[in-house]
Amino acid sequence: MAIKGSTATKTAKSLFLTFTVLLSLSFFIFFFFFTSPVTEPTNSLPQTSFLSSQNSIKVYVANLPRSLNYGLLQQYWDSNHPDSRIPSDPDHQISTTHFSKPTRYPPYPENPLIKQYSAEYWIMGDLETPQGMRTASFAKRVFDVNEADVVFVPFFATLSAEMELGSGSGAFKKKAGNGDYLRQKKVLDFVRNTDAWKRSGGRDHVFVLTDPVAMWHFREEIAPAVLLVVDFGGWHRLDTKSSGGISSDTIRHTQVSLLKDVIVPYTHLLPRLQLSENQKRHTLLYFKGAKHRHRGGLVREKLWDLLVNEPGVIMEEGFPNATGREQSIKGMRSSEFCLHPAGDTPTSCRLFDAIQSLCIPVIVSDNVELPFEGMVDYSTFSVFVAVSDALRPNWLVSHLRSISEKLKNEFRQTMAKVQPVFVYDNGHPDGIGPIPPDGAVNHIWRKVHQKLPAIKEAIVRGKRKPANTSIPLRCHCT
Repeated sequence: MAIKGSTATKTAKSLFLTFTVLLSLSFFIFFFFFTSPVTEPTNSLPQTSFLSSQNSIKVYVANLPRSLNYGLLQQYWDSNHPDSRIPSDPDHQISTTHFSKPTRYPPYPENPLIKQYSAEYWIMGDLETPQGMRTASFAKRVFDVNEADVVFVPFFATLSAEMELGSGSGAFKKKAGNGDYLRQKKVLDFVRNTDAWKRSGGRDHVFVLTDPVAMWHFREEIAPAVLLVVDFGGWHRLDTKSSGGISSDTIRHTQVSLLKDVIVPYTHLLPRLQLSENQKRHTLLYFKGAKHRHRGGLVREKLWDLLVNEPGVIMEEGFPNATGREQSIKGMRSSEFCLHPAGDTPTSCRLFDAIQSLCIPVIVSDNVELPFEGMVDYSTFSVFVAVSDALRPNWLVSHLRSISEKLKNEFRQTMAKVQPVFVYDNGHPDGIGPIPPDGAVNHIWRKVHQKLPAIKEAIVRGKRKPANTSIPLRCHCT
């Protein structure tokens, strides 16, 4: 019996030891796999990096005649006719002779009515830059259209439209005697006769239409393409027609949509203010612009009348041209908030001037599209106000005064971080050279890159449609 008891004791000790070892091993496995920090691969790049070769867009530049881009720009500088819409045209003064000599890459106009839409110049300049200097560019230029993700159409559509508008001929919406119409037609005839357009129906072609009236006469024909626009305001009449003249909360867009198009920033006209240069701001709210506008801009007139006599509020008529630029710089840099009501279109370059001036934007609009949403969170540095609230007497000023100094400082700190995102200028007068890695041009191409799956799907779906079938109107879904 003693032997049996001893054996049982040994067996119990052995089982206990085995159980202890297994329990310890279980704890070790749990802590090693579930509590150890997850480390990123050593070769991973931040989300904001544009240098990854696996995350770029391949762009083929359509071989348009030079007369539709840089040649057109040279034609602008060779002209002796100042812009009829502004009292002083900085590009066509008597003393202006330094651009009369033809150059391969002329500079873009300084005329503020044109310069605010200069995206076409900087995007094209990046693609024209020698490949060895384009290491920071998200767009990879290819010279075989079959290798391309998209086809860029290098037409300076804004410059073309503004040259016609500035001539004072009154022929812009006509065909006869309209140089812009002839250029638009030349572009359309060229691209529609290419194999690339026939293969995709134009769905993988990219047009820069930052001016609300660019490509005015052929918008229906280029509607399938990816359109780079500052907002959808310039398409309002077409929308009204498509809905039978009845407006509603759901806007039906027959030719533009967030599903296929990209909202891009205006070119800011005022210089950047660094956060370290920011000083005490003594004005609550600042606005400089035209009081009287059309359509959605009627809200601006009502706001003007409500605010013009409010203490701490400055409402000035004018545009930041050569005479008003210094006034605009002073106004924005000395004000806590800058007002942004709709004008003829929902947005303007004023918003991007405010960001560069670290003046907190107050965006009064119920329907506004902004550049790079999903990449930039505007609510972290802007104040959004419903039109109905803004038009209540005393409401807007009281609301702005209630915002704490702490929150205003946080807004400005965030603004300082996003300022580079809205910069096109690469520091080269001819636009040819390395671009800012985190600037506007790269952000635009990243947005186009996001559209690629939808573009490819649309092309495939288009191929299987029987001939003579109708295509339903697009819906602008947000």
